[in-house]
Amino acid sequence: MREQNTPPLAEPASGGLADSVYDTAELTPQLVQLARRTDGGDRWRPVTAARFRSEVLGLAKGLLARGVRFGDRVALMSRTRYEWTLFDYALWSIGAIPVPIYPTAAAEQVRWILAETGAVACVVEDEDHAMTIGAVCDALPELTGIWQLDHGCVRSLTEDGAGIPESLVHRQRLAVTPETIATVIYTSGTTGRPKGCLLSHGNFAAQADNVLAGWKSVLFEADGQPATLLFLPLAHVYGRMLQVAALRGGIRLAHLAELRAEALLPALASYRPTVLFAVPYVFERLYDATRIAAEQAGRGELFEQAMAVAVDWATGNERRALGHGSGPGATVRMRHLAYDRLVYQRIRALFGGRVRHVMCGGSALSRELGLFFAGAGMTVYEGYGLTETTAAIIANPADSPKFGTVGRPIPGAEVAIADDGEVWVRGGGVFAGYLNHPRCTTEALHDGWLATGDLGRLDEDGYLTIVGRKKEVIVTSSGKNLAPAALEERVRAHPLVSHCLVVGDNRPYIAALITLDPRALSHWQQMHRRAAMDEWAMLTDEELHLEIQRAVAAANTSVSRAESIRAFRLLPGDFTVEHGLLTPSLKLRRKAIAEHFAADIEALYTP
Repeated sequence: MREQNTPPLAEPASGGLADSVYDTAELTPQLVQLARRTDGGDRWRPVTAARFRSEVLGLAKGLLARGVRFGDRVALMSRTRYEWTLFDYALWSIGAIPVPIYPTAAAEQVRWILAETGAVACVVEDEDHAMTIGAVCDALPELTGIWQLDHGCVRSLTEDGAGIPESLVHRQRLAVTPETIATVIYTSGTTGRPKGCLLSHGNFAAQADNVLAGWKSVLFEADGQPATLLFLPLAHVYGRMLQVAALRGGIRLAHLAELRAEALLPALASYRPTVLFAVPYVFERLYDATRIAAEQAGRGELFEQAMAVAVDWATGNERRALGHGSGPGATVRMRHLAYDRLVYQRIRALFGGRVRHVMCGGSALSRELGLFFAGAGMTVYEGYGLTETTAAIIANPADSPKFGTVGRPIPGAEVAIADDGEVWVRGGGVFAGYLNHPRCTTEALHDGWLATGDLGRLDEDGYLTIVGRKKEVIVTSSGKNLAPAALEERVRAHPLVSHCLVVGDNRPYIAALITLDPRALSHWQQMHRRAAMDEWAMLTDEELHLEIQRAVAAANTSVSRAESIRAFRLLPGDFTVEHGLLTPSLKLRRKAIAEHFAADIEALYTP
């Protein structure tokens, strides 16, 4: 196996994750650790280290008063909000184990998680979530409490704990070690029933501390205290790692419950973060929105020219950082300066105006889009990780990102490529195993190495590129193998395309199911002076099909004839989490899509 490693930069942690809250409050009580939005407006109320410690301690006492003990599991079912972080650290303060549940989870998924973890209580956000729990609680004898955030459960729990001595909390907290399980996070379940990953306090500390050390120049570049806005779901390991890293590193943290552009853009404008942690979806949608706005204002050609210059400028800088060139030429530098005033400043303003660096993961970001944002003044550091690795274990280095790759091992981690192309990783973030699934644990872990199930390759500079999932490899009836993810990503690069699912297993050729982005489709109709089409009319529109055919043809240039998409079918509507066709982290549920659209797939192979 070919291997690549990076030496650790952080010392191994001692104790548990909650210790940082109490230590920071003791050393710098007036440090602003968090910010809370006031009534959904434009103002953010600071929360000092001393105040946060006090709130965590009060809630921890309340949990003890309600019978939660060391090692108990308590489920959290909510959107991203301040109270989730408060509950996490209160539970960690008494050695209890939070179990995140996506707020969009179906009742059967909730029942499965609560039953398998033996949760003794569940924190929910609102009445709908409470009803979901209520529908399954008869089959959960160990579940003794349901606490609702919107009904003031934090206040009532804190009041209940008023008579509990603080020393009892500290006795529990000091019993926590790095090996103690911190949380059970369930995988997204793209290939079957989700499994609970046992992640320790040491897993989170190792990842957070090494990322803080390795990307110090990026995270702490701005004058004053760095700040980030957390809009990723805290039910996902990526959001949880960001929360831990921010509180351990002194990065001011604020929460946003919605990822919709209508909610995200005003929050970014008012909070003005210095660094962001995001998923490619955010960049794809903001890029599309900016392009559409430019075209509607009659500046489409200006935007296209600015994009080309941004890509050229970033490519020159990338080559220089990797030792392959001298940087952008004089003409590109002059044009880049001009477009910075005309275009790039406006794009940065969408993110609040202060963001210059973004850590990105969760799925693949196209190389061209990464180069564009870097050229616009916001470098995107793409990374790679799994729930089983406590978020990113591979990431692009702070001083030399290579766009289109997921980078090199973070400090303290290793990566290897097995003979069959599978990516194996090792490091302090690799989990202890799956809850109640010893066979799956044995299959995944090998002497400290985790077999990720992903296919990848290391280039000459030691940067990793993910090719696809082993279980998703398509084998046509002629014996041709294809990992579909890269081809799907290239089709999705077209502005009109929302999702693409490549099919062809045991079929004579490769084909695809394609959905369209409603906003982009509406813009396309306006630009082409077309009447509005309903979902079914678009399926027979020849000009629209020709436009998507161009996207497919462009994607096919990257593969051989045998691997190319020979036929495609536009679908009415889109793949959504609500319909069970996407995971909560927006990955395709391939089996569910194939079953749902079996007739459409069959039609692709019918003469």
